[in-house]
Amino acid sequence: MALKLSLKPGEKFVVNGAVIVNGDRRSTLVLQNKASLLREKDILLAEDVDTPVKHVYFPIMLMYMDPDGYKKYHEQFVLRMTEFLSVVEDAETKLLCVAISKDVMDGEFYKALMKCKKLFKYEQSRLAYEE
Repeated sequence: MALKLSLKPGEKFVVNGAVIVNGDRRSTLVLQNKASLLREKDILLAEDVDTPVKHVYFPIMLMYMDPDGYKKYHEQFVLRMTEFLSVVEDAETKLLCVAISKDVMDGEFYKALMKCKKLFKYEQSRLAYEE
């Protein structure tokens, strides 16, 4: 199944570890085979990992983009997800964490990332509540 990407001018994305930048016009690309692809908005840089959810998201992203480092990143993911689950009280959020973990176990890293993005909203609401 092909993946169709509509890109904004100058938009960056990563395909199998290669950073690609779109030109100065909108364009559409079609990927005909399976590839690890992340848009700029879904990429988290190491220096931006500063919250518990980002510590969960980051190793999933690395497992997706760098399969050779899977073991190291998976250990980080398990540690961070365990820490996060130990402080979460909301049942719905716990179920989401279980679903993310299942996706990671199944090698469905992109699905896990998209589910993990939902945790950012939960985290924001908790941080705003505690301030």
